[in-house]
Amino acid sequence: MWKQFLTKLPKKSSASGKGDHGSGSSPGRNATGNGGTIQRTSSCPSAGPARPVSSVKRMSSAVFPSSVVAGIEPLVSFKDVPNGEKQNLFVSKVSLCCVVFDFSDPNKNSAEKDFKRQALVDLMEYVDSASSRFTETMVAACCRMFTINLFRVFPPNYRSGSSGGGEGEEEEPMFDPAWPHLHLVYDLLLKFIGSSSLDTKVGKKYFDHTFIVKLLELFDSEDPRERDCLKTILHRIYGKFMVHRPFIRKAVTNIFYHFVFETDRHNGIAELLEVFGSVISGFALPLKEEHKIFLWRVLIPLHKPKSVGLYLQQLTYCVTQFVEKEPKLASSVILGLLRYWPITNSQKEVMFLSEIEEVLEAANTVEFQKCMVPLFRRIAQCINSSHFQVAERALFMWNNDHIISLVAQNRQAIMPIVTPALEENIQNHWNVSVLNLTTNVKKMLSEMDEELFSACLAAHKEEEEMRALLKGKRRLAWELLESAAAFQPVTGNTAVLVNR
Repeated sequence: MWKQFLTKLPKKSSASGKGDHGSGSSPGRNATGNGGTIQRTSSCPSAGPARPVSSVKRMSSAVFPSSVVAGIEPLVSFKDVPNGEKQNLFVSKVSLCCVVFDFSDPNKNSAEKDFKRQALVDLMEYVDSASSRFTETMVAACCRMFTINLFRVFPPNYRSGSSGGGEGEEEEPMFDPAWPHLHLVYDLLLKFIGSSSLDTKVGKKYFDHTFIVKLLELFDSEDPRERDCLKTILHRIYGKFMVHRPFIRKAVTNIFYHFVFETDRHNGIAELLEVFGSVISGFALPLKEEHKIFLWRVLIPLHKPKSVGLYLQQLTYCVTQFVEKEPKLASSVILGLLRYWPITNSQKEVMFLSEIEEVLEAANTVEFQKCMVPLFRRIAQCINSSHFQVAERALFMWNNDHIISLVAQNRQAIMPIVTPALEENIQNHWNVSVLNLTTNVKKMLSEMDEELFSACLAAHKEEEEMRALLKGKRRLAWELLESAAAFQPVTGNTAVLVNR
């Protein structure tokens, strides 16, 4: 395989190769001919300037065949060659970087790793300063190099501790030992895609759907540094190649579907949502039906997994972007959140209450009226929660001026729902902080409409009396049943008559 790869690199003539082994009398001959032959250099900044030529050959022979080491043109600096040869040197350096090393052992092939690192640095400097268009050969070579270096299958242990295992707690991340090398490749990919020298018409042929799918698969990496680079690169590809935008949205949607409805495990959901937050902010108005379907079928169900706490901030931003762009979506968003409301997970309840508040801030009165009854029934239940953090978060919502104005406009429907919950808290809740907050909210509602609040209190007291009466009747019925059973032992299927 090495021979097949290295035969594609530029080679010197046999006379030139012999001159390298001699006393140095042949450099003049190497410079003759068409004037474009690249001379070999005996130094590499990362390998150290003090290494002699023979040392470079000896250390590289395990990876690079001697026929290429004798004329190792890819290690020449771009400033040392004529402008006409820089593109050929670029391709040579890119081909050299297609060699993949094992970074689990830092002492293995250390010299060759240094050569490759220096080649990547040289390529980044060239891309930064490039003034002419990249040729199709250069683009194809780069795409191949990125594919070889970056696209890989993660071992099983990378997936065993992924984000679906807990209820939102952060696990200690795993760091890839090859990252010092990988980040250079990622930096080069980012610079290459963002360069004005890359023609979009040429680039889209090589950065195609297959490349994008493999790039998206890397978001499941355990290394947060890699996911952060991927996030920036995906956003750059989305902005550069408009023709690929529908495909990217569809591919990411499929990842979300797979996560929510099948595996419940993925490491890069937060990063993908962060990219989509920027994408959603750029949607034109009125919103397309495709984008609304993405909200209803993807973003709302993403509240279901236990690990929602790991990406809730990004998810909330995406949802609120939709509501801010089209406020009439607020009611459907709130009803969707109520459908996935956590019953036994108090931490998720606190998160949901926070998101509900953000959505309500962007909602108007018409949309609020469509969902206010089921919403405040749920808020009333949260106010009565025995978990003090849930009760506190529900009561803190009453500090929001916009929510108070919405409640004031619809107090006839909301006060009868909330007042009983407040009264029950004052009588039974164990937490002092919750009791103080409940008292403040009760006072606020009383000042909002004292007559209505008094009527709600009276209705609640009457309801409590009726409840106590029914409870007494049930207790009496059980006492009669127990008394009858004590005097008439039951055998077989004998029926017992209880008189009321």
